[in-house]
Amino acid sequence: MINSSSAAVSRPLRSTPFKAGFWLVVLGAALWGVDPLFRILLLKSMTSTQIVLLEHVLLFLAAAPVLWKNRAELKGIGWRQVGALLFISWGGSALATILFTTALSSGNINAVVLLQKLQPLFAILMARWILKEMLPKFFGTLLVVALIGTYLLTFGWQLPFTQVNDFIQIGSLLSMGAAALWGGSTVMGRYMVGKMKYEAVTSLRFMLALPLLLVITLSEGAAWHLPSGGWAVSAVFINLLLQALLPGLLSLLLYYKGLSTTKASYATLAELSFPMMGVIINWAAFQQAVTLTQLIGFILIWITLFYISRQKQEAA
Repeated sequence: MINSSSAAVSRPLRSTPFKAGFWLVVLGAALWGVDPLFRILLLKSMTSTQIVLLEHVLLFLAAAPVLWKNRAELKGIGWRQVGALLFISWGGSALATILFTTALSSGNINAVVLLQKLQPLFAILMARWILKEMLPKFFGTLLVVALIGTYLLTFGWQLPFTQVNDFIQIGSLLSMGAAALWGGSTVMGRYMVGKMKYEAVTSLRFMLALPLLLVITLSEGAAWHLPSGGWAVSAVFINLLLQALLPGLLSLLLYYKGLSTTKASYATLAELSFPMMGVIINWAAFQQAVTLTQLIGFILIWITLFYISRQKQEAA
């Protein structure tokens, strides 16, 4: 899954939440919620690393013509830009996706999906550290509220030290790690905007991630347990292709198209379709209903993001 944060985007646009752009953001974010369905089904045949490797091969094949068309963008690139591109590709594209995929098989699926709303907070913190951007007003208080929401999503009402297994919720920790890497990737992507075209950055994201993913897959040494029979194998690769194109490329195209005419505060509302779709899929396909504690935790995180988004919109 390739995620992004509308909370980090501010534009003085004249639009209402009922414009077409708003619903494009809704549709693009909803496709992110479908992502766990494909990944969990693929985990029956492959490891997390194998899934992400094949996903990036397909995405690179789709993006390679774009990179060739924009090959002039590679001239004059410096070491800082190389470092930013490696963070985007190795961290945001390869490692974050592996962490997210592994989390889906290691914890509560709803918690894994809902915790992805922490991504904008990581992006804001890294933007302050790397790009020297100002923090929103009352950010310390807002961060505490978001951390309380994260705690409720991860541990519920239990004390974390009652049992080691309660404290080490591996699925939630992996999900937060993925959110941190995706948030940092957003910041690095913002840094690269003035250096080369977005199309070139996106293509390099997939290309540069491939060598690392290949090394990780080979070092893992896991066998490829593909199902026997022509139709079963075809079903796995059709599933993989749909996962790469629908929650991957198509969702980004719809999301950025809609975001170009949608205010950040409205986009934050529109992005609620991501966790809502994820929860619906998890309930229908995997019989995992969201708990009241998870709902309260998610609302606290969303209130934090909405308040920050409104601040940015008013400043713009």
